[in-house]
Amino acid sequence: MRSGTSRRSSGTSRRKRLTPLVALAAACTLTLLAGVAVAAPADPPGAVAAAAWDTDRAAEAYTTDPASATASGNEAGTPGPGAAFDGNASTRWSSQFADDAWIRVDLGATLRVDRVVLDWEAAYGKKYVLEASRNGTDWTPFYTETTGTGGSVTAHTYPQEVTGRYVRMRGVERATPYGYSLHAFKVYGGEPAPASTTRSNLALNHPARSNRYQHAGNSPAFVTDGGWPAGLKADQTRWSSDWNVNRWVSVDLGARSTIDTVDLYWEAAYAVDYELQVSDDDQTWRTVHKPSAAEVAERRADVKSPAEAVGWHDSVRLSQPATGRYVRMLGKERRSFYNPAPATAQFGYSLYEFQVWGTGGSASAAYPALPGEQSGAYRTMFFDDFTGASLDRSKWRVVRTGQEMGSVNGESQAYVDSTNNIRTENGSLVLEADYCDNCTSAGGGTYDFTSGRVDTNTKFDFTYGKVSARMKLPVGDGFWPAFWMLGSDVDDPNVSWPASGETDIMENIGYADWTSSALHGPGYSADGNIGARQTYPNGGRADQWHTYAVEWTPTTMRFSVDDRVVQETTRNKLESTRGEWVFDHDQYVILNLALGGAYPAGWNKVTQPYWGLPQSSVDRIAAGGVKAEIDWVRAEQKG
Repeated sequence: MRSGTSRRSSGTSRRKRLTPLVALAAACTLTLLAGVAVAAPADPPGAVAAAAWDTDRAAEAYTTDPASATASGNEAGTPGPGAAFDGNASTRWSSQFADDAWIRVDLGATLRVDRVVLDWEAAYGKKYVLEASRNGTDWTPFYTETTGTGGSVTAHTYPQEVTGRYVRMRGVERATPYGYSLHAFKVYGGEPAPASTTRSNLALNHPARSNRYQHAGNSPAFVTDGGWPAGLKADQTRWSSDWNVNRWVSVDLGARSTIDTVDLYWEAAYAVDYELQVSDDDQTWRTVHKPSAAEVAERRADVKSPAEAVGWHDSVRLSQPATGRYVRMLGKERRSFYNPAPATAQFGYSLYEFQVWGTGGSASAAYPALPGEQSGAYRTMFFDDFTGASLDRSKWRVVRTGQEMGSVNGESQAYVDSTNNIRTENGSLVLEADYCDNCTSAGGGTYDFTSGRVDTNTKFDFTYGKVSARMKLPVGDGFWPAFWMLGSDVDDPNVSWPASGETDIMENIGYADWTSSALHGPGYSADGNIGARQTYPNGGRADQWHTYAVEWTPTTMRFSVDDRVVQETTRNKLESTRGEWVFDHDQYVILNLALGGAYPAGWNKVTQPYWGLPQSSVDRIAAGGVKAEIDWVRAEQKG
């Protein structure tokens, strides 16, 4: 049932690209809403024209006042700090030769900072911090780099609260004997809309959130940045959800407000059906608008190829004003595309701008504080040393292909519940591979190999802790043992992988001298994961006993081999540069021995007789003895 009216315009129409000036509007301007001409308010007395949408505010500040750029010092004979803000890629600021050198810019106004871009010269920072300040004295860090490699770095701020008039790069450690050298230091953001007694866009530069987004460059922060590309067709400052129907994006107006209109500027992947909702507490939502059945049918019928498709503008004038602090768009049906024709596909939702028109609001709206570190000492919550006569099924679930899981990753084995593949032996858990030549049917397929996989799902699911195991691995091309964790909500169709999160504590694909660790989530999954390889020191090998571990906290994932840290990924860097941190809910532990598949094949390039599994490895499996051994598994938590 409709509770408002909507004017829809195709992105192909001739439309002026509007800037944040829309929030104030010029005198005598008329905005057409559902066939009703509504006079927008004039600029308030003393109003200053806002910056154009999506501009480098640091360059703008320097152009207005060259004294806005300052630094701790300069390399002799080089330009001053202004060279990093002058928009000229051939000039550069170079600091004095000191680790603690810094450069900063006075933006001239307090902004919500969306992102900072650093374009390094060859003398870059290995360790440095980006900080914001309201007064130029008290600084708050929002991006910390500990393993910098130079080049161009974009540090997105979402989902942190980063507001300030001053932004600086503070060096901690140089990567070269020279100073820090920047071709460009760019800052993007805008002034948050203040409380208003006259009708304005209350959402401008306010906090926006969503239940999922594709990666850091498509976070919900972009839907309130004040603009959209001409023609509604460009990969430019937009929120994009993952490929799931039940996704939402919301805006915090800062205070209870009276709302009469919502404008949605969609990219080509618009919602066919959706609801506009309001809330006073960000928990309980009231629906104030749904498209009519005729509108939904019209949008559903608009099927084009991704190359031809353009966005839509929904201007929804509510039939009666609504009140609330939070406003959200809840997607109900995604648009279909010919991809390729005549087949159709659906992607996520993609929104350039979310405007909320009315009175009220407050510039004090802020993103919620992120979790800090936990206190207390670690204590053991789960332990198994496999000394029993058989697998302890009160602690472990046996996973079977065609039952608890399907075939994945192009692997050649079926997981079965058999003591040939899963057993305790000499105080260890043994996962062994068998060759059986077309003799095992599972999940509608036939397999030539069987193997073992166990996990703690529904037995021990937990959030945060230190998880470790002592293991000895088989060495040979295509043998793929793993010790890892999955989000416990992976089987929820509204979540699924990779939004569930995956933590690979140890993977080995048959090489004697190295293993890998990795994180998978939205924007950093599969081959694009955040991972690292470790090589055993002093001639160590995978077929010797080693202890593999991860320390998982609210702010960091720290992987180690034999107590030697081999990968450390912070929440801050992950969300600033890659995507959403999805490691704040329960996971469970998995042990398995896979055979062949995508990961081994990507390295050994084997395609016959099995993908990633050469004949020599098949012969070894047939001869027996290809097994992963686990001495013990332990999970500790603080508290």
